[in-house]
Amino acid sequence: MRMPTDQPGRDDTGPGPSLGQLLALVAPGTLDVVLAPRSTAVPVTGVALYDPGEEPLRQGAAGLVLLAVGVELASPGAADVLGAADRAGAAAVVLRRGEREPGPGLLAAAARGRTALLSRRPEHGWTEVLGRLRTALASHRAPDGAHGPSSPVAGLRLGDLSGLANTVADLVGGAITVEDPQSRVLAYSRLDHEPDPMRRLTILGQEVPRWRVAELRESGFLQALWSTDDVVRLPADGRYAERLAVAVREGSEVLGTLWAAADGRPLAEDAAATLRTAARAAVPHLAHHHNRDRAAAGAREAAVRALLRGDVGAAPEAGIAADRPYAVFLAEIGEVGEVGGIRGIGEVGEPAGARDAEGAAARAGQRVLDVLALRAVADRPGCATARAGYRLYVLVPAGDGETDPARGLLAAVRSVTRCAVFAGAGPVASGPAELPASREAAELVVRVVRERAARAPEGGAVSAAAAHHEVASGTAVLRLLDRLEPLWGALTGPVHAMVAHDRAHGSAYGASVAAYLDASCDAGTAARRLHVHPNTLRYRLRRARELFGVDPADPDVRLLVEVGLRLAARPEHPPRPR
Repeated sequence: MRMPTDQPGRDDTGPGPSLGQLLALVAPGTLDVVLAPRSTAVPVTGVALYDPGEEPLRQGAAGLVLLAVGVELASPGAADVLGAADRAGAAAVVLRRGEREPGPGLLAAAARGRTALLSRRPEHGWTEVLGRLRTALASHRAPDGAHGPSSPVAGLRLGDLSGLANTVADLVGGAITVEDPQSRVLAYSRLDHEPDPMRRLTILGQEVPRWRVAELRESGFLQALWSTDDVVRLPADGRYAERLAVAVREGSEVLGTLWAAADGRPLAEDAAATLRTAARAAVPHLAHHHNRDRAAAGAREAAVRALLRGDVGAAPEAGIAADRPYAVFLAEIGEVGEVGGIRGIGEVGEPAGARDAEGAAARAGQRVLDVLALRAVADRPGCATARAGYRLYVLVPAGDGETDPARGLLAAVRSVTRCAVFAGAGPVASGPAELPASREAAELVVRVVRERAARAPEGGAVSAAAAHHEVASGTAVLRLLDRLEPLWGALTGPVHAMVAHDRAHGSAYGASVAAYLDASCDAGTAARRLHVHPNTLRYRLRRARELFGVDPADPDVRLLVEVGLRLAARPEHPPRPR
């Protein structure tokens, strides 16, 4: 088993809820019960990710809900995974629901065992489901169970955010503000002293002023705050007192933030350590608050997805103003082997070490999408977001005459270097009916930047994000190739023969011809990009003419080569976000 954070897989601080109670707290439409041989009354002690390719399960999994990463209900190994979970005493195992229904073997295995079989719907990613289950588990804990006797907030009524703020304020020697991920004020401690101007503005407006959010974002402070579990310090300046802030997380999900400001006197020496402890203790309280709005948030996200598919009637539920223009922004986590050796989503049968690296990269990518979603709503009020597996869609409102409202999000993706994330923005849609076209354009832009990244020479600079107008020729070529692909597959000719030979024998005639054309027929440049001697390249080009009739000097052949090799480089089964 592995966890995406350093939190343990199970929580022994108190009796756990039943599986049925836990599922009742998770947003509808996230998980389905396929078969529960002991009913859903079984107790749950915790939630964990389980990769069947790692070490075997042991009895330490007793009472856990296991999320079986990468395993579909209809896959051949599903029954083995369920059997392993059952032998380890797991309360339930969650598999991904695909297009096919579970086979009779899996259902028979589930009926014989004691572990409940659940399915995850494809539109919800593993990280999202993990966060929702852990949040539900935390919110179910009774106050005394959620906080030990040494907890700084022991004895508070669950969800008492004002009590939380006042208690933590006494311990840190300053003023506390509790905010949601959109920088809106949920609670604040009592005012023993005249607050500094920023605290006054925040309390009166019930949210951090937009210009202040922009300052914190541009300085990198918000990025640091949302990307770490530790306390982040904001030094005092001529305007405002010193502040400490920490994100309150449940799994990978940011529930909110705690802010401590010097209140008439310096913060206590151990203020950072106290705030760090308080953030962990605050999880059940913010989770309780968060769960009250979870169903509505899920409905809004579903409405956004429906709107992007063309259901204009979903605009009110999505929170979209019918008379306001929006552009669609899309960010997508890369697949295996993309950009600088970063490895994304693993494949069954790969070495365990590769799976570990891919899992880490996928979790890093999900964290980037989390930060982008938070940044979108913090930077520009009126944004609407929707997750679809390894994709994040954002409807970005545009001001009067504005043509690139997503430029800030595109710049944020370009600054990411630790994982493969690609992004694109479509044109501004004047109304809900035009949003599907903007979405389609954004998806085409992402395909362009991904293909350019794949074709870029090693060490070459490549942008991971672009607006539609920046890659207009690239998107036009993709549209053309999409139309040509069925026709090309029905034809034969020199390029077809060359591609078939390369695939059958592992030769590199196609790559050599393509590199030569990309280098404007400069053999030296092409050879350097291929890491071969120029004479080796010239030999390959000569053999391509002799064996297949592919002569780069012939304009017609050049056109066929460009089309054929671009189509041949496409995967046979394009990866779909899960």
